[in-house]
Amino acid sequence: MFAQRVLFSFITAAPLILMPSGGQAQATDKPPVIEALEDQGVTFKQEFDAGEGVRAFAGIVGDSPIAVYVLADGNAVSGTRLNAKGEPIDHATLQSLVAKPISDQAWADLESATWVLDGKADAPRVIYTFTDANCPYCHLFWEAARPWVDAGKVQLRHLLVGLIKEDSPTKAAAILGASDRSAALRENEVKYDQGGITPAKSVPEDVQRTLDDNQMLMLSMGFRGTPGIIVRDGEGLIQKYNGMPQQGVLAEVLGPR
Repeated sequence: MFAQRVLFSFITAAPLILMPSGGQAQATDKPPVIEALEDQGVTFKQEFDAGEGVRAFAGIVGDSPIAVYVLADGNAVSGTRLNAKGEPIDHATLQSLVAKPISDQAWADLESATWVLDGKADAPRVIYTFTDANCPYCHLFWEAARPWVDAGKVQLRHLLVGLIKEDSPTKAAAILGASDRSAALRENEVKYDQGGITPAKSVPEDVQRTLDDNQMLMLSMGFRGTPGIIVRDGEGLIQKYNGMPQQGVLAEVLGPR
């Protein structure tokens, strides 16, 4: 599976959508069009000031922040509001009200999960990756990251799942049950072409809970396979990469060498 980047940033080319709301709403009420969009799956976080004659609402669809502007006649448009120079007006507002809080929560969820450290604990760049011990693309990513990890610039935090083969859960159990989890993970990767780490005889209940929790977290982050890679950009927003990043994207994921 090759990487398809999922951008967690403002929609700069969203189409304008005109929707009837059934009448003009009072400023203290939620406009019917906003209620209708909520019924369609849009989550609205907050109303914000967009000047006279329009009410603006910051929301999110999937991973993408979106602004919906309710006009005086009760209809609404969604998309990118531009100034006279053709520049987006509400980008910073949407980041503040929607993108940044959601990124912060997602990052906190990753931090509090059970993961295995790969690299130095004080490495400045933190990358989370959902990993199956039998996943060939996870192994390729592990190999590709060695120059950054060995130089102390990147730490990978592997959230183990057991999905690909019958012995994926028992291999994960061998890693999670080891006295040195980092060394066990490295053993699996170093010996990958020879079959990897020796699987555990069984999967203890606590390990199974960890695998289940990590799988649910992986799905909630929008990944359906491994590796699922998550990193924070310079603005603190999470960026997601589905699968093994291709060469042109790898430096973007791992940062400067």
